[in-house]
Amino acid sequence: MGLRGVGQAADARGAACGQAEGMRSYAELPGLMTQLTGDEKHGPSATSTLDVLWVLYDQVLRVSPGTVDDPGRDRFLLSKGHGPAAYYAVLAAKEFIPESWLPDFGSASSRLGYHPDRSLVPGVEIASGSLGHGLPIGIGVAHGLLARGLPGLGDTAPRVYVLTGDAELDEGSNSEAIVYAGAVGLPNLTVVAVDNQSSTYGWGPGGIEAHFAVSGWSTTRVPGRDHSALAAAFRVTSAGAGPQLVVAAVEGEE
Repeated sequence: MGLRGVGQAADARGAACGQAEGMRSYAELPGLMTQLTGDEKHGPSATSTLDVLWVLYDQVLRVSPGTVDDPGRDRFLLSKGHGPAAYYAVLAAKEFIPESWLPDFGSASSRLGYHPDRSLVPGVEIASGSLGHGLPIGIGVAHGLLARGLPGLGDTAPRVYVLTGDAELDEGSNSEAIVYAGAVGLPNLTVVAVDNQSSTYGWGPGGIEAHFAVSGWSTTRVPGRDHSALAAAFRVTSAGAGPQLVVAAVEGEE
């Protein structure tokens, strides 16, 4: 399929994910985030993911508040679960959760903990926060979809998207997962790595992409605040034949 065909197919995938009447817009996300208070919301860390999360839920993921239990839905796994304020804001904007939950963030009675909990928050696929767990879990989910006969390619096939931070990729569990997914050629897995240059040791020549490419992943890097570039990158990856990496560069942020 050529690039134009890929774009048309992805547009069809994302048609059900667009803005519906009553839903909030991207411009309203900062206001939603301000409703979450306290030191544990880790504002800078959360803000670095805001644009990626919005593009995924607004244009890419085939999941809605009414299909959070549908076997054919796309799965989104927030591996970067440390500081989920942006994630909660996007879920509220897309009406997965009531906006009224936001001000109660982190309280003893709140469903919105300092790390997302899949048993408490509609639409959350995994309990996350311990760095290095999201990608290995995503590989298991991708395998599970294939084992259930849900194919990894095509316009209607469910896909697994895992969002990680760049420093999180230092974890040994991620290194093993990267090698494994590339070796078996998982066709229904996309990782988006938010690169704010916070990795302790850096990545050397080729950056994060080289770390994945040497294991057989297809990779691309785009500006992490450019919604058109992000959407185009996800359109290409959703039609790929193996595991895919999108690096969203938001240099200089924590």
